[in-house]
Amino acid sequence: MCTEILHKYLPGLAPEIDDYVCGVLSEIDDFGSVEDVTDALGTILLESHEEATQELVNKVCATLFSSLKGDVSSKEDASVAKLLNAPVKISDDTKKLDSGAGVVNSIWMALPHDRTQVDQKKLAKAESKMRQKKEKRALKDESSNSAKTAMSYDNATVNQASNRKQDEGSGGGGRVYDIKIEDFDISFGKRVLLSSANLSMTYGRRYGLVGRNGVGKSTLLRMISKRELRVAKHIKILHVEQEVDGDDTVALQSVLECDEERERLLAKERELTSKTQSSDAATSTSEQLTQLYSRLEEIDASSAPSRASAILAGLAFTPTMQAMATREFSGGWRMRLALARALFTKPDLLLLDEPTNMLDMKAIVWLENYLQEWPTTLLLVSHDRTFLDTVTTDIIHMHSERLDCYRGNYAQFIQTRHERLTCQQKEYETQMQYRQHLQDYIDRWRYNANRAPQAQSKLKILEKLPELKPVVAELEVKFKFPVVDKFSGAAIKLSEITFSYGPSQQAVFSDVTISAQCDSCIAVVGENGTGKTTLLKLLLEELSPQEGFRHVHRNLRIGYFSQHHVDQLVMDITPLELIQSKFPGHPVEHYRHQLGSYGVTGELALRPVASLSGGQKSRLAFALMAAKSPNFLILDEPTNHLDVETVEALGKALTQFNGGVILVSHDEQLIRNICNEVWMCKDQKVTILEGISQYRTQLEKEILS
Repeated sequence: MCTEILHKYLPGLAPEIDDYVCGVLSEIDDFGSVEDVTDALGTILLESHEEATQELVNKVCATLFSSLKGDVSSKEDASVAKLLNAPVKISDDTKKLDSGAGVVNSIWMALPHDRTQVDQKKLAKAESKMRQKKEKRALKDESSNSAKTAMSYDNATVNQASNRKQDEGSGGGGRVYDIKIEDFDISFGKRVLLSSANLSMTYGRRYGLVGRNGVGKSTLLRMISKRELRVAKHIKILHVEQEVDGDDTVALQSVLECDEERERLLAKERELTSKTQSSDAATSTSEQLTQLYSRLEEIDASSAPSRASAILAGLAFTPTMQAMATREFSGGWRMRLALARALFTKPDLLLLDEPTNMLDMKAIVWLENYLQEWPTTLLLVSHDRTFLDTVTTDIIHMHSERLDCYRGNYAQFIQTRHERLTCQQKEYETQMQYRQHLQDYIDRWRYNANRAPQAQSKLKILEKLPELKPVVAELEVKFKFPVVDKFSGAAIKLSEITFSYGPSQQAVFSDVTISAQCDSCIAVVGENGTGKTTLLKLLLEELSPQEGFRHVHRNLRIGYFSQHHVDQLVMDITPLELIQSKFPGHPVEHYRHQLGSYGVTGELALRPVASLSGGQKSRLAFALMAAKSPNFLILDEPTNHLDVETVEALGKALTQFNGGVILVSHDEQLIRNICNEVWMCKDQKVTILEGISQYRTQLEKEILS
């Protein structure tokens, strides 16, 4: 039957193809659909017949499947099936066979060669080869019907080999929430970010994604959240990237609305309750209400408001703020609200990109504790080493167009990676010595008649050695602030300062006196809204106090890095053009050296500012600030958007800087490494603490209480 169908649609098909197709379809019960038959046979039929088209091959596979399953659906193919219009005499057919009369035209008997049985192991190998061949051909095909898909997001493109099981979820009966994304490429313009990469995440583990600024960490998160990289459809993904839109919905209700099932059930409850009061069908309505209340109890709907309120309180939303409309919040608070909604929803995969940027240290400590109990899969990008050490169970290192996964937190990753690279370099050096030894032996004895066989043997060994590559160390990130002339005495001082933003406004500071020396390194800490940025503006004389005085040294030159410096850069020109326009009159080498001192090297200096990552823009802002040769630095959240290694480089440069520093930051590790004094803003006062450990202890006590 298979042969007849094949030759009807594909006349002149080679006999060996007939045998192969019949062998594959001998176990027709293994095929559940026409698509399965097409997957198994479509490629070989398409390539084995000159006149075959994809449409014709699909029709052949559909006819084969229908005929062998006993479901001949069209009159056109009905002639292929055997109809018993008269009794069959098996004895007559047997006599014909015994007498050599030829092939018996019977559905009961056929010669052994009419249907070739293919060995299952060989069949599996053949199918594997066909799949590989199909995927290789798909790599060259950029059309939408190829085995690869290409999508774009903000000028980035992704290519990923197709995988049906991956698209549909797990095999078997149950759903699996582990994530496995295989063999994908990501490019940004002509620049390759990832090549033939693989990403595996086990359900319930917390992954930290680390790598240099500009390698594509945020792009990878976007690709996953937009499902441009294939993730099983049943896995719910939530990416905290955009702030909540402002409207009249109060903050607490905005969080509660994330639980769509609870909202739907409550709406149904209100509908049924109104029907009970106005309808005669009270019995059926009562039964529906009983089922509805049972489901509400199962999902613990009654505790939802308290859980949502606790999350908002942890992120520093006061009871008054929780009752405010979302349109009344600033962008930073709306981002916090977006984070609260994500934590309340508990998606199967939560993606966080620099979640600590919008938080003060108290909220960061609370978030660390909360995420340690996170029940589903978490993938986060952060520059805060303390946060990574506390929260993550695994680290994914993005570098050299690939992803490497390490067990443990960031500190363990640093140690393990160092050991791995050391072993890799030693293995490479050992092999190079062995290669040289073999090569010396071959060169010495290859033309000696007595030793030629041994030399030939050594040559074969040399050819079979695996090719190892030396460790290519990433370029070290460097920050270098200029050496400045020191001066004695207080650099800047505020005496008995009182300040408020208006006569009717509550005072931000009241009777505050503080001073910083020319070589001080001071961290300013406190919860959001306690006046840290206001204090910096008073020091810079951007704000004038209602009472008190500001004193500065006559030789003081302040360099100020604002949270919004990155947003104020000119985006349509290159970093080299930008620094030339701000500080004209120097040769190009001078500008390149200045940019290079802050990691804006090579082609980065010649790319439009808009194409740089957030961290690269921050480095550019540092280069512009330092070009003025300041002897006192005032830095407001300088670590935002920087990767961990760049933050460490910044800390090292600030330690070596011979001027003074006042720093507002929530990065505990940075403060611990460089600051010798801590100012805490709280209750309209500025209190001097012994160190950052004392402040963290206070925060933990407040959170527990």
